[in-house]
Amino acid sequence: MKFIGFISILVFSSLLLVACTTSPTGRSQLNLFSGGALNSLGQQSFSEMKQQEKVSNDAELNGYVQCVADAIIEILPDQYRSIEWEVAVFESDAINAFALPGGHIGFYTGIMKLAENEHQLAAIMGHEIGHVMAEHSSERMSTNLLISGALLGTDLALSDRPTEQRAMIMAALGIGTQIAVALPYSRTHESEADEIGLDLMARAGFRPEEAPKLWENMAAQGSGSTPELLSTHPSPTSRIRELSAQVPRVMPLYEARASAGRLPQCPRPRSLNN
Repeated sequence: MKFIGFISILVFSSLLLVACTTSPTGRSQLNLFSGGALNSLGQQSFSEMKQQEKVSNDAELNGYVQCVADAIIEILPDQYRSIEWEVAVFESDAINAFALPGGHIGFYTGIMKLAENEHQLAAIMGHEIGHVMAEHSSERMSTNLLISGALLGTDLALSDRPTEQRAMIMAALGIGTQIAVALPYSRTHESEADEIGLDLMARAGFRPEEAPKLWENMAAQGSGSTPELLSTHPSPTSRIRELSAQVPRVMPLYEARASAGRLPQCPRPRSLNN
């Protein structure tokens, strides 16, 4: 059994070597799943959500989100700009938005009300598209698979231990991997999506200084006090501080767009003030 556990670890170590890629920010990452498979999952998930959620037919709301989306899609790298992106607005008070592999964007009216202007809406959209560009869904699935495989190999290697001792060790390892691997990965993804999103919104002609203001609004809406160590997201304070520090870096991108007279015009619907 120990030999089988060793072989399992060896196989997963080999996967690590052959499946390493680089994210848009230059970070090394593990991707075991192909783009085609992720696109299919994205399409399936989006179709299911449109069946489960109430899709808004409000032309003004849809036009607002589509306007911001068009501005950001225009400046995406070729492989993402060539996608036929589908945008949907869901009538819900949920403070939520998402972008899925394959070109699917969803915004809930709750988060549209929270975003005070088109610049803050662009910060959200850039962040969500950033997750897609960095292939975070593939990385997360790959990491979970690796963790499961490693735990299975360890469990097999411990097969000669007493049952109670074996269970305690595996439980401790399970908690340890969540805190040491899975949760930090999630926080890394959120911070990286923030960085990519800030770059995208500036290139598209949206004011980057509005991004930290958006997360200040988010923090004001939040009610949790989960320690950052045990959270899948950076703390609001950390997020606002990091975004504020990054704004000067992307301001030249926004200014270049402004100088060219190519700033998007996406007025916020008055209905969002209700």
